[in-house]
Amino acid sequence: MRFHHGLSTLIVMLACTGEAHAQPELLTGSEAFGDWRADRPGVSRLIRPEDLPRPGATPSAVNSSRVVSRPRDAAPQVPAGFKIELFAEGLSRPRQLRVAPNGDIFVAETGPGNIRVLRAADGAAKPSINEIYASGLHRPFGIAFFPSGDNPQWVYVANTDSVVRFPYRAGDTQAAGKPETVVADLPHGWGHSTRDIVFTTDNKRMLVSVGSASNDAEGMGNPAGGLPSWIGGHPPGASWGSETDRADVLAFDPAGKGLGVFATGIRNCVGLAVHPDTGDVYCSTNERDGLGDNLVPDYVTRVREGAFYGWPWFYIGGNEDPRHREERPDLKVKITIPDVLLQSHSASLGLTFYNAGAFPAEYRGDGFAAEHGSWNRSTRTGYKVVRIRLKDGVPTGEYQDFVTGFVVDDSRVWGRPVGVAVAHDGALLVSEDGNGTIWRITHP
Repeated sequence: MRFHHGLSTLIVMLACTGEAHAQPELLTGSEAFGDWRADRPGVSRLIRPEDLPRPGATPSAVNSSRVVSRPRDAAPQVPAGFKIELFAEGLSRPRQLRVAPNGDIFVAETGPGNIRVLRAADGAAKPSINEIYASGLHRPFGIAFFPSGDNPQWVYVANTDSVVRFPYRAGDTQAAGKPETVVADLPHGWGHSTRDIVFTTDNKRMLVSVGSASNDAEGMGNPAGGLPSWIGGHPPGASWGSETDRADVLAFDPAGKGLGVFATGIRNCVGLAVHPDTGDVYCSTNERDGLGDNLVPDYVTRVREGAFYGWPWFYIGGNEDPRHREERPDLKVKITIPDVLLQSHSASLGLTFYNAGAFPAEYRGDGFAAEHGSWNRSTRTGYKVVRIRLKDGVPTGEYQDFVTGFVVDDSRVWGRPVGVAVAHDGALLVSEDGNGTIWRITHP
C-alpha cells in the first residue's frame, strides 16, 4: 500500500509540472483516422497499410467546406514554445512558396497568373517589399531556382501547360524580360492542374510533377496496339490515352530536353521537394476519392526512380481498386508502398524540409506538409500543417499536427494551407488561399 501511495503522488507531481505529457500523443489504428476535432499541435499519427478499411466501408461523401472571412482574433495554433504571426495578407490566393538564396520569398498566385516577391529582413514580422515579379502566366504553381547554391542564374516557373524561366540576379524583384519557354507542352486539360518543379542535387535533371486527368482513370479505355505492346514499350504502370504522361513525375534536363518518366502511378504529386541532406526526391500526394471516408490515404513519400506507386489499378501496395478489378494483375508485385500515410482526403499540397537552426535541433531534417482540407469525407479532415518525422534521413511513418485552428465548425473554415517554406532566418512560412494570407512561425 505504501508503494502505491508513493506512485500516485509521483504521477500527480508530474502532471502538475507538465512532465507527464512530455511524450506526444500517438494515435494508431482506427483512432489515427479521426477528424478535425481531434487535431491539435503535438498529436501524432501512424497509419499503416494493414489499418486500411475495405472499400466502401463507409459511403463516399460530398462534404465541401465553406470558406468564410477569418474571425476576429482568430489565429492558427502551434506547439508550446512556438509563436505564429500574420506575415502578409490581401494576397490573391497565394499558393506555392519558394525562398531565394538571398531570402526573398517568391509566391505563386495561381489564379491571376502572377509570381509575387516579398522581402523581409531577418527577424522582421512583416515584408518591407511586396511586388509582382512576373504576370501573364498560365496558372503558375511550381517555382525553382537554378542552379542550386548562393548564386542562381534562373527562376523556373511551372505553368499548368509549360515550364518557363526568367534570367535572375539576386535581389531582382521584377523579371528582367519575357519568359523563355523551356518545356512547351506539358500534359494538361481536364483534371489536376498544379505542376511542381525541382532540380536534383547534381543540377543535371529537372523533375516536374503532373497529376492525373481524372479521379480513377475513368474513360482511359485501352491502349493503342493492345496492352502487351504498351507494356513492352513503357515504364511499369504507365497510363495511356487521356492519362499519357499523367499521374507521373517527368524528367527533363535543365534546357527542357525530355529524359523520360521518373516515376509512375502517383495520382497527384502536388508538392515536390528534395531533402537537403540525403538528396532524396519526395512527393506530397493527393490520392483517389470515392471509396469511403478512410480510403485512400494521401501520402508523403520518397520517390524512387523507376518506381510505380499503384494508381489507378492498386493503392498502398497490392490493394486492388474495385473499379479496376483484375485489369493489371501483372503490376501487383511491382508496387512501391509510400513512406507516410496521411488521413484520407486531407489534400496534401506543399512540402518542405527544415534545414535551419532556429527551431529545436530535433526538427532539423524533418518535413512539413500543408493539408488543404477534405471534401470527400463525412467528417472533415486536413486544414492544417503536419510535421513529417524522419530518423537518420528516413521517414518513420509518423506525422504530427504542427499548425491547426483553421476550421471554424463542421461546415466552415477560414484557412486552407497550401505552401510551406523555410525563411532565411529559420522561420517557417505557411500560405493559405482561403483568405489570402501568409503566416510566420518562430521559436523565440
